[in-house]
Amino acid sequence: MATHSFISPIHTKIPLSKFTNKPVCLPLINSPASIVIHKPSSFSIRATLSPGSATSIQVDEPTISSKTSKALPFRVGHGFDLHRLEPGYPLIIGGIDIPHDRGCEAHSDGDVLLHCVVDAILGALGLPDIGQIFPDSDPKWKGAPSSVFIKEAVRLMHEAGYEIGNLDATLILQRPKLSPHKEAIRANLSVLLGADPSIVNLKAKTHEKVDSLGENRSIAAHTVILLMRK
Repeated sequence: MATHSFISPIHTKIPLSKFTNKPVCLPLINSPASIVIHKPSSFSIRATLSPGSATSIQVDEPTISSKTSKALPFRVGHGFDLHRLEPGYPLIIGGIDIPHDRGCEAHSDGDVLLHCVVDAILGALGLPDIGQIFPDSDPKWKGAPSSVFIKEAVRLMHEAGYEIGNLDATLILQRPKLSPHKEAIRANLSVLLGADPSIVNLKAKTHEKVDSLGENRSIAAHTVILLMRK
């Protein structure tokens, strides 16, 4: 805990270094008033007091650093996304068009896996989520391929001085079966990330016919990513 002091013109000091975070009451010299300090470690108080005059008190709020996130040797991020499945839309997963009678209803192409991966990268970097960087209120993202979002997330990752250590993603959907498409999805995701396929893992699970995922009314994805300092 930092040491703070109350200083008057007659050079009286009351050290606060031994106080806890409990409120502290300090009497003012030559004055019936007192100061109540609630968190002495988070800010400082300066008071000017002259006999027979009014007391002037200034409170210094803590300074918030404007520095970017600390350059850690590695960072971990988690991403999640879910989209409703509706007839008349294409089902695009990891940039691959999957044959199905339903697709993702979304502002962009609705690629649940790429959206999830983007959020994982942004989260690892301590940045805002995909909805803030690419808002669905912006018409320029209407129907946009999610590869655009991935490329921007990868650019931000390299700009921050990181590269992918490994990525693990799980897709959750009842239908269609993704076994015939998993390798194509994984290969394309690796290309978009500029990563070796050996560090990109993809799993697919059903939801045992439970809720909207299990009733083929939605699709979801989770991603965990490890970023390593270059």
